[in-house]
Amino acid sequence: MSAPQLLSTYVGNWTGSDTGVTVILPPPGTVASGEVRGGAPATREFALLEPTRLVDRVDAVVLSGGSAFGLSAADGVLGLLRERGLGFPTPAGPVPIVIGMSIFDDSVRTSPPDAGAGRAAALAAWSGAEFGTGRMGAGTGASTGKWRQRRDPGGIGRAGRTCGSARVEVIAVVNAWGDVLGPDGDPLFAEADGPARVGGDAPPQALTNTTIAVVLTDARLSKNDCYLLAQSGHAGFAKALHPAHARFDGDAVVALATGDVTDGYDIDHLRAEAAAATAAAIRAAVAQG
Repeated sequence: MSAPQLLSTYVGNWTGSDTGVTVILPPPGTVASGEVRGGAPATREFALLEPTRLVDRVDAVVLSGGSAFGLSAADGVLGLLRERGLGFPTPAGPVPIVIGMSIFDDSVRTSPPDAGAGRAAALAAWSGAEFGTGRMGAGTGASTGKWRQRRDPGGIGRAGRTCGSARVEVIAVVNAWGDVLGPDGDPLFAEADGPARVGGDAPPQALTNTTIAVVLTDARLSKNDCYLLAQSGHAGFAKALHPAHARFDGDAVVALATGDVTDGYDIDHLRAEAAAATAAAIRAAVAQG
């Protein structure tokens, strides 16, 4: 097994003709939580991430195209983890905890990712294959700016920040209804005075969107801390997307804490860096789109 690619975590892509899968495989014992703020999420096992739920650790996060159909990519990761004896211990053996989040791309009409695609992305992660960004993996069929009845670039991006002795890294798949904003607050593609549909009926492509992200840190955090970190990821959405969290989007964030770093950081400062890194990852996704 090759060396991990992000902190102590493996990340891999499977890329098809118009869709794809990205799998994040954190080390055993990684604590996780998450939050949905979009109105139309396509998720799997997300209720387990609520701070009040029993399970506080996850074995994989699967990002995919294909909307609800693409969630089946997680089945391939689930089977692979079971073969390797990984998962939450039960009397019947380990049950892998696999969180799924999907975007709506053109593969909904054709061939959405399946279990085989998820398994291939997980194997790519464990092989140490280079993790690419832009229009690949789960970002292959992504686009943005649809509230203006446009199809501007989308994709998958990555960015990181340091907070004291800790590090935060973000992977974002950007398939937003709104525009991606630069650091100056202006849209990167559509003209600021372009034909946005800010009133009346929703545009024809209103139901074909979602931005999803994984915020990963090597800090030791509780499940509730991870929930706060996921909220800060959504703050990054608001910095880099306009509008963000529309009722037409399935915007969701998962936060993972590997626990490798035990001191030398502050949770609120870490949250601020997570918001900044999420915004930067969103911009990086389309800059390479």
